[in-house]
Amino acid sequence: MNDSWCQAPIHQLRQAIERGTCDPRELLRQLLDRITRLNSSLSAYMAVEPERLTRQLEERVRNGPRGRLFGIPITVKDNLCVTDEETTCASRILAGFRPPYSATVIERLLAEGAIIIPRANMDEFAFGSSTETSHFGPTKNPRDPERVPGGSSGGSAAAVASDLALGALGTDTGGSIRQPASFCGVVGLKPTYGRVSRYGLIAFASSLDQIGPITKDVTDCALLLSVIAGHDPKDSTSAPVKADDYVGGLSPSLKGIRVGLPGLSDQGLDEGVRQRIDEALKTLWRLGAQPIDVELRHIDRSIATYYIIATAEASSNLARYDGIQYGYRAQAGASLLDMYQRTRGEGFGAEAKRRIILGTYVLSRGYYDAYYLKGLKVRTLIKQGFDEAFTRCDVIAMPTSPTAAFRLGEKMDNPLQMYLSDIYTISANLAGVPAVSVPCGFTSSDQPVGLQLLANTFEEAKLLQVAYAYEQSTEWHHRTPALST
Repeated sequence: MNDSWCQAPIHQLRQAIERGTCDPRELLRQLLDRITRLNSSLSAYMAVEPERLTRQLEERVRNGPRGRLFGIPITVKDNLCVTDEETTCASRILAGFRPPYSATVIERLLAEGAIIIPRANMDEFAFGSSTETSHFGPTKNPRDPERVPGGSSGGSAAAVASDLALGALGTDTGGSIRQPASFCGVVGLKPTYGRVSRYGLIAFASSLDQIGPITKDVTDCALLLSVIAGHDPKDSTSAPVKADDYVGGLSPSLKGIRVGLPGLSDQGLDEGVRQRIDEALKTLWRLGAQPIDVELRHIDRSIATYYIIATAEASSNLARYDGIQYGYRAQAGASLLDMYQRTRGEGFGAEAKRRIILGTYVLSRGYYDAYYLKGLKVRTLIKQGFDEAFTRCDVIAMPTSPTAAFRLGEKMDNPLQMYLSDIYTISANLAGVPAVSVPCGFTSSDQPVGLQLLANTFEEAKLLQVAYAYEQSTEWHHRTPALST
């Protein structure tokens, strides 16, 4: 089978389409053919409707717009609303829900001529680190189908890594873009909180959620961010900050760039991951970057703080799913309350119930001050620690995840061990700063490792420049999984 166009990065496809050497129809045909052959073994998508996508493309070809993404299919996670497309957050409780409007990021992609492929698999309501809590079954890592792709944006990352997507949008509440990008060997960016509109995102934790791109290389990541970033009056948390042309600022030089080394505890850090990170840092020094020792005060409290704030907000956000207005409804019981209880009991999975219970507890009378309010105070201290660190450095470097991809089912019976998968990513969400994961090598078992870079708020241009310089000096992003057809 000829999948040549599916394997190309978006910025190369743009040039080919502009020159007339790539027909968007042939590109979509190749991609749909590849999805048909491979998705059943990976479950990166929950469903794909080829006829709708073909009609969408024909409309683009006839009537435009011919923008920066003309004819390029972009995959989106199943918690981003797309008009009249089933959007379920991989949960039974939203079965059959078709939004009457599209998220702002979807509208911005469409305005640039993109073709939207919805329903990339995910952890239910983004609750998870492995895409195993999906009501529709787990996604598998394209580099080793016996391992997880990470989560909660595991479907998006697996689709990009396996060339079932040219680029994708995921969401990141505590590492859910960066960690699956690391596990699958692709690039994943969590922008500054407020940089990208959350309008049309089905919320998990409203003060932590952020939409961002997952791509094959840093240039594509910069391109997608340039399209989706910018102020949106529909989102009260959207920052009135003008988006940059992030592609134009990419440079292979790191001269004068100060890279902060926070000296984090390496407890639980896999030796193979440690070695790859050390090698990546040496590459940064060789490119001209300057190492600076920094301290991230209170970062050791990140996990506890996150799971207080995130579960509290999740409990509040998920209270609306009662079987009355939309989605799944249990068979009528003896009373209205009985119907509510049956609907939520049958509609939510185990991890969703666990987080609702935890969040309700920390918000309850007598515990609000002891847990939730204290968590908010510690979050402020964590943010102050980042502010102080960035007075001494331009970016901070650390691992994306303490381990490479683990095996399916390995941590499902141990929620606390699963939560520790996000130990290096959570602090960026609490502080609201941007962070990116780029491939930096492989373990002895041939599993990808990600280097995480963080920058100060709204300094995505600087962050992407460092990521690009590192990427261009290595070959890791060119190593694709060998998939059976």
